[in-house]
Amino acid sequence: MANITFVLREPKAKEQTPIILLYRLGSQRLKYSTGLKTLPKYWNETTQRIRNVIEVKDKDTINNFLSELEAETARIVTRIVTSKLEVTKELLKQHIDVYLERANADTAKDLFSFIELFIKQSANRINPASGKKIEHRTIQKYNTTLADLKAFATKNKRRVDFDTIDLDFYLDYTAHLQALNHSTNTIGKYIQTLKVFLNEATNRGLNTKFLYKSNRFKVVSELSDSIYLNEKELKQLYEHDFTENKRLERVRDMFIVGCWTGLRFSDFTTLHKRNVKGNFIEMKTEKTGAKVVIPIHPNVRAILEKYDYKLPNEISNQKMNDYLKDVGKEVELTEQTSKGITKGGVKRHTNYEKYELITTHTARRSFATNLYKTGFPAISIMQITGHKTEKAFLRYIKVTPQEHAEALQLHWAKSGSYLKVV
Repeated sequence: MANITFVLREPKAKEQTPIILLYRLGSQRLKYSTGLKTLPKYWNETTQRIRNVIEVKDKDTINNFLSELEAETARIVTRIVTSKLEVTKELLKQHIDVYLERANADTAKDLFSFIELFIKQSANRINPASGKKIEHRTIQKYNTTLADLKAFATKNKRRVDFDTIDLDFYLDYTAHLQALNHSTNTIGKYIQTLKVFLNEATNRGLNTKFLYKSNRFKVVSELSDSIYLNEKELKQLYEHDFTENKRLERVRDMFIVGCWTGLRFSDFTTLHKRNVKGNFIEMKTEKTGAKVVIPIHPNVRAILEKYDYKLPNEISNQKMNDYLKDVGKEVELTEQTSKGITKGGVKRHTNYEKYELITTHTARRSFATNLYKTGFPAISIMQITGHKTEKAFLRYIKVTPQEHAEALQLHWAKSGSYLKVV
């Protein structure tokens, strides 16, 4: 149970000493200066207030302030608990600072100025999941979301602030994003980023409205019709002669490494000899900081040796995506593929040749899908891909209904389930 008390910093002092709010909850302990002082001889340790003595003329003002601060601290703790956040001394201090208007002058009070401050601080902020600085692309996403929120406010002549973020706002804002012809997944990213801002503002004690936590305030998404390359196509790609075009050869080689390791672009482009431990690759991933151990496929070993264990990496993700289309076209990966996407609330299907849809991320998806098709345990694949739940993993891989049926047919054949009808 929470314990809120007031004590003197120096209870035996001969001069005035600060009055301290002391908060205890389990192992959490916060000492917070109230900004008030008194002589210890005038302090009642039992009531934790100034004694009723004529010498202290402002005793009533001080005692009333302490009573109000105690009540507000209890209310703050209740709000934090009901919002399903952990009560920490840091979070409690931030809330009390706001109540007493002691928040740093650089701390914003309205939503837009808070987001601007949050973005400004992000340049030096550490991602607790990876222990690394926030990526530039993430900060770009923050800026894009802020710009769009401001555009929404201006266009609709409405105030957008902490106290206006409710379910009506959610419906109007998603309608605004649909009108801009954004895809369902793009709309979801805007809402998700807004929730990042609101969660941080809540943690800092600036936001006390929690309707954005409602299950109706959804981060919408839809399954993407992303492709993967099967093992036959990977063999075709690996064996193609690109000696007449060294640029495409380098791109093909890096892509093949991604297809047989499951590593992201940011990881397979930084692969080095120090990551090779016998027949395994060991490294900490750039995005999450998680350690992965991956056996070295023969194709990967050959490519690593070809480049003396230092892959060519003088290329951006976007450029590699562009060149991969050329690689796929050269290898004649021209299977007709339909891709469906919801924009403006309407789902449309467009036909592509397979090479037009290849990206660096196709390598990682190919790795996971091809392994899964062999019957390799999903839980083991997830240790490399980093998926937290099997549900998320099964949405990630791309196995067609036909491939599922063929896998079942093969399983029956191996297990002798095809019995002769008598």
